[in-house]
Amino acid sequence: MKVAFCGNDNASAYDISAGVLKNVCFVDALNLVPHVFLLFITFPILFIGWGSQSSKVQIHHNTWLHFPGHNLRWILTFTLLFVHVCEIAEGIVSDAQMKSRHLHLFLPAMMGFVAATTAIVYYHNIETSNFPKLLLALFLYWIMAFVTKTIKLVRYCEDGVPLSQLRFCITGIMVILYGLLMAVEINVIRVRRYVFFMNPQKVKPPEDLQDLGVRFLQPFVNLLSKATYWWMNTLIISAHKKPIDLKAIGKLPIAMRALTNYVCLKEAYEEQKKKVANQPNQIPSIWLAMYRAFGRPILLSSTFRYLADLLGFAGPLCISGIVQSFQNTSQNATNTTGKSKETSNSYLSSQDFLGNVYVLAVLLFLALILQRTFLQASYYVTIETGINLRGALLAMIYNKILRLSTSNLSMGEMTLGQINNLVAIETNQLMWFLFLCPNLWAMPVQIIMGVILLYNLLGVSALVGAAVIVLLAPIQYFIATKLAEAQKSTLDYSTERLKKTNEILKGIKLLKLYAWEHIFCTSVEETRTKELISLKTFALYTSLSIFMNAAIPIAAVLATFVTYEYQNETTLQPAQAFASLSLFHILVTPLFLLSTVVRFAVKAIISVQKLNEFFISDEIGDDSWRSAESSVTYESCKKHTGLHTKAINRKQPLRHQLDSYEQPLRRQPRPLEIDDIAIKVTNGYFSWGSGLATLSNINIRIPTGQMTMIVGQVGCGKSSLLLAILGEMQTLEGKVHWNNRNRYSVAYAAQKPWLLNATVEENIIFGSPFNKQRYKAVTDACSLQPDIDLLPFGDQTEIGERGINLSGGQRQRICVARALYQNTNIVFLDDPFSALDIHLSDHLMQEGILKFLQEDKRTLILVTHKLQYLPHADWIIAMKDGYVLREGTLKDIQTKDVELYEHWKTLMNRQDQELEKDMETDQTTLERKTLRRAMYPRESKAQLEDEDEEEEEEEDDDDNMSTVMRLRTKMPWKTCWRYLTSGGFFLLFLMIFSKLLKHSVIVAIDYWLARWTSMENGNKTGDSADPQRSNKSYHVAVFSMLCGAGIILCLITSLTVEWMGLTAAKNLHHNLLNKIILGPIRFFDTTPLGLILNRFSADTNIIDQHIPPTLESLTRSTLLCLSAIGMISYATPWFLVALVPLGVAFYFIQKYFRVASKDLQELDDSTQLPLLCHFSETAEGLTTIRAFRHEARFKQHMLELTDTNNIAYLFLSAANRWLEVRTDYLGACIVLTAAVTSITHGSDSGLLGLGLLYALTITNYLNWVVRNLADLEVQMGAVKKVNSFLTMESENYEGTMDPSQVPKDWPQEGEIKIEDLCVRYENNLKPVLKHVKAYIKPGQKVGICGRTGSGKSSLSLAFFRMVDIFDGKIVIDGIDICKLPLHTLRSRLSIILQDPILFSGSIRFNLDPECKCTDDRLWEALEIAQLKNMVKSLPGGLDAVVTEGGENFSVGQRQLFCLARAFVRKSSILIMDEATASIDMATENILQKVVMTAFVDRTVVTIAHRVHTILTADLVIVMKRGNILENDTPENLLSREDGIFASFVRADM
Repeated sequence: MKVAFCGNDNASAYDISAGVLKNVCFVDALNLVPHVFLLFITFPILFIGWGSQSSKVQIHHNTWLHFPGHNLRWILTFTLLFVHVCEIAEGIVSDAQMKSRHLHLFLPAMMGFVAATTAIVYYHNIETSNFPKLLLALFLYWIMAFVTKTIKLVRYCEDGVPLSQLRFCITGIMVILYGLLMAVEINVIRVRRYVFFMNPQKVKPPEDLQDLGVRFLQPFVNLLSKATYWWMNTLIISAHKKPIDLKAIGKLPIAMRALTNYVCLKEAYEEQKKKVANQPNQIPSIWLAMYRAFGRPILLSSTFRYLADLLGFAGPLCISGIVQSFQNTSQNATNTTGKSKETSNSYLSSQDFLGNVYVLAVLLFLALILQRTFLQASYYVTIETGINLRGALLAMIYNKILRLSTSNLSMGEMTLGQINNLVAIETNQLMWFLFLCPNLWAMPVQIIMGVILLYNLLGVSALVGAAVIVLLAPIQYFIATKLAEAQKSTLDYSTERLKKTNEILKGIKLLKLYAWEHIFCTSVEETRTKELISLKTFALYTSLSIFMNAAIPIAAVLATFVTYEYQNETTLQPAQAFASLSLFHILVTPLFLLSTVVRFAVKAIISVQKLNEFFISDEIGDDSWRSAESSVTYESCKKHTGLHTKAINRKQPLRHQLDSYEQPLRRQPRPLEIDDIAIKVTNGYFSWGSGLATLSNINIRIPTGQMTMIVGQVGCGKSSLLLAILGEMQTLEGKVHWNNRNRYSVAYAAQKPWLLNATVEENIIFGSPFNKQRYKAVTDACSLQPDIDLLPFGDQTEIGERGINLSGGQRQRICVARALYQNTNIVFLDDPFSALDIHLSDHLMQEGILKFLQEDKRTLILVTHKLQYLPHADWIIAMKDGYVLREGTLKDIQTKDVELYEHWKTLMNRQDQELEKDMETDQTTLERKTLRRAMYPRESKAQLEDEDEEEEEEEDDDDNMSTVMRLRTKMPWKTCWRYLTSGGFFLLFLMIFSKLLKHSVIVAIDYWLARWTSMENGNKTGDSADPQRSNKSYHVAVFSMLCGAGIILCLITSLTVEWMGLTAAKNLHHNLLNKIILGPIRFFDTTPLGLILNRFSADTNIIDQHIPPTLESLTRSTLLCLSAIGMISYATPWFLVALVPLGVAFYFIQKYFRVASKDLQELDDSTQLPLLCHFSETAEGLTTIRAFRHEARFKQHMLELTDTNNIAYLFLSAANRWLEVRTDYLGACIVLTAAVTSITHGSDSGLLGLGLLYALTITNYLNWVVRNLADLEVQMGAVKKVNSFLTMESENYEGTMDPSQVPKDWPQEGEIKIEDLCVRYENNLKPVLKHVKAYIKPGQKVGICGRTGSGKSSLSLAFFRMVDIFDGKIVIDGIDICKLPLHTLRSRLSIILQDPILFSGSIRFNLDPECKCTDDRLWEALEIAQLKNMVKSLPGGLDAVVTEGGENFSVGQRQLFCLARAFVRKSSILIMDEATASIDMATENILQKVVMTAFVDRTVVTIAHRVHTILTADLVIVMKRGNILENDTPENLLSREDGIFASFVRADM
């Protein structure tokens, strides 16, 4: 066939006698001119431009879009491209009906398509390189194109072409589009004035783009990049080379920062407040405020959602059209012979055009692409809005916390737990609700549309199917509510289990020494069993929900088709069948989601109620200085919306601002004597919010620059007085006057020490500038240096909740150091000596208070119980029962109130006596020792790890980056296999088998439908009616059986997966618990407690609840995709060829995404914790923060933390969108290839429909495969961590002797022989005891002393084989303890440890967990320990409650309980390990007495901390560096002048 532009079958084609413009062909040729013109002009410019692209300004400018009408231009261009595609298609279809090729029908349209693409590329390059003058070329192009198209349109009108003809419509639309694009271009000239004007407009990029730190470019890129997340490519590909960290994701753009959104929401909320100001019982509506602040994006998202849902229905309609036309053409092919039309200008009607199968296939492809783009856009907008809302809410909650009245917190109206819940749960609930929000109004529309279309296809029988779905939906909702309940009860049990596990780990040493591991282990296992039962119900409902989701469409399809067969005369057509199947698939999703959305809506309503209660709760009294401050920070934010962060960041300007604001406010109440009085309270009555005055009739003066002491009994209101002065209490009447220079900031150290989760240095400096000398002076005054030296990283060590746990005294000294370091005129110290021993108190008093503070002439108010410091005070305030008893100097009181003075004197004397006794009660050394014990092993371990890492890194460098990347991209298959097999092989096999079977059945159902519909349509030729009737029953019967089997298999598979997951979880936890409880004590010394607890909390939770559903979802989506591909390939084998490139693309997409997603998920998790911690620590330290006036700094920190977490989350969701857009486009390509190959090579209309149906499902499931893979990879990390503990060595519990060979009452005598004993903690460590020899007679009282680290405690542990005895032996009553089974050995000896440990439960449980003893025995033990009367007075006696860690008893009482515990166990050997170190004198005396009387006939080995406790012993052993130096009676040792023991005793005197 010859090719000619106007076709060579018509002689008149080139005839121009009627005028040039009358010739259609010429007009078409004219249309080519503008396109060619544009291509000629732009190509050179583009190539030159691309060559010099590297010379552009800063990197971010190339995303800067600043020509007006930018988005409109993109939308118009896309529409233009779509119309061009239609024009090309129309031309080709028309051309196919001609005798010869008529190029003029489609060539201009093709050129137009190329030109439009070039135009937008050209425009984009000009815009990013900012050369507006070059836009003139485009302007000319639009004008020319507009003119030529108009000529064509006029020509059609003259020819009288009707509107129904497609070509006329297309030309009309084109004219409009070119006209609009011309207008956009004129607008750019008007605004930017780049030509025809003298002064072009200057433009500056937005602040975000000037800031190289902003890496989140979604708001700034062009439409195409916005829709496909093209800008994310660099980040996701770079994740392959090196992990994504916080630096890589930069910071949030200004519009998304928490502060910006907070200002929005706050204004909207204030408006609501004003509205309800007059109505007393109404509360401002948060809903309305949220709508005001964030309503617009939600409406936008909903619009996208509607568009996507409507486009979603294009799928079923196109399938129906394609199958129908295919069937018609194959039937027509037999009837028609070649009739071709002659005319040179045949016009197609839209009807004929849409009847073309290929046209439909392309339309389906475009509809899918559009639908998916809109859907992802809708998701993205809601997620961004949700994140913005969460940021705003967090800022509002935080501001409210900073203003909460203290009484609210202390009187328990607002607990810390509630505040943490608001932050962690309620804000997230609202955020999730926002994510799902568009579904609420999109779903009903989707369901109604779907039902209408079904009714059109199938008539009444469609309603039957729809009814099945609608009736089963409430069951879904019921299951969803049940799921929530089951989850809650599971949570309760797991909290309880964690509490028990935590106690075990904290007291593990005691449990091992007393051989009680198994008792506590079974108690955890019991709770775990309950938790598992609750998990079982959870799993059951989960699997039911999955089952419903899979079974509902099958049931609906079954009901519909069977009804249709028996109700209608006509048979079911393949087109109807597959379109309706596809519609059912669409319908099920909204119904399944509806239950979730409704549940979230309910939760959101509850969350808003909680937030409302919180926002209207009491605030602290508005003193003048407070309101000044808050107004400033808020104003400054509003003034510099662009620069607000800077305004708060720099501490200086804000301070000055505050000063200038506050000066006038404080002039009025100035007292007369200005300089000598810092603070004066007149006629003060203060209360803690109950209305009753806690402090009454307070009239006091605090002299400037002097030390004021406040003394009085416990609970007389000393601390309250400080807080009242600070404005934390409610003032009922009276005034607090501050001398005006003082009240900016007060350094305040609370009674209960409060630390930040930060380094030691940050805790002391607390936001002030760092001054080395001052810092050193302060740390010395508080004797912190020795403690700092012990920490692994010195003063850069993290302390606080998440860091290293310090003891009470250390924490208190850090808080005092903070107060001293601050450069403030006034210092408040609330009982700083309470947790310190006598040496430290004196040192602090002399160096810190008398020297450091007095030199600076700072005003100090000190609350204390230590009366021996009274002589140092310049002014004394004595309090009693909430009023001031006396005020004045010590001299005044001595003369005026003799009685009080005498009372003080006796108390002081008593304290002095204690002091003499107490000189060695060196609590600090003890604290430092525990710290050292906790630290050293950790440090050595850290060093080991570092070395390992360094080695690894060196190896990697040789092997460049490839190995690392291989590791990062590899799925942890080994761990997966470990997990799957821990559920048992039978279940694994059952799961795989049932899964495969289920999917085969589902495929069989659809295949049967294809055969049935095609068969019956083939039957139409003249068969009689009877066989067809029987045939129908046969088809229906098989179809029903297959559907039934499918439904049953759905249930079985969902149950087996959950069941397998549960068994795996059960086994993993059981093994983990047993492994850890039997681990060697060294393991607990070297592994931080939090690490072990994490295995039991977070990791176990993931294994319990997250892995099974992920696994289920992964296998389901993978098998669906595979069965779909298999089915399409079966229908048209040619499809496999097209599949190869798509498969490769998919492989790379998932590979890159998994790595990036893992990093971003870790970032999101790791940035969440600091945020929650910051909230809880703020709530705990409110008084301190407010006293220091650091609200602004803390707010700033909170905003930074929120933004960091939000940006990580934003990037994570953007990465998910990136993946979904790509997999969706791949899915659309699969649909297109499937359609084209099956139309070209297919034979059977039924199989064609089936192939298309499956191709459509692939698009839904491809991204789930990748998402679930990525999730599973992250979750398998938990299994890996648990497994790493399972490889640990256990203690050797078996002895060489059988337990039955050991005499029942061994050890009877209590004779101990230590022969050449060598002990080390681990095989690779140095020995701690070297060849120790000793002999202890039965019943002897032995004291062991020595400096810290001399091996005293190691010796006591050796008796219990807690350490590795690698040489020598200990023989007790003739039996070598190394031969005994561990349990027997430990259960026959007793020990009292230096830290008293009690477990939560009853007193009885603490004394005798094995429940072997009678009550009399227990009471006897309590009597010996002098506790009988106290326990009798408790409610419940022996069954009285002991709280966690025994917090409801004092340390002394706890130590006595431990003594009673040792007595209950009638063992003839008792070991006391520094048992008196942490108790007061009185308790120690009781202990000494008891040991002498109650344990007369038992062997007692005392490891002494203070030498005077063992002066009465029968034998004293002095140790040094693991050797015994002296071993004799105390009298003999004392008589040696140069002996070590003698020097110890002298030092102790």
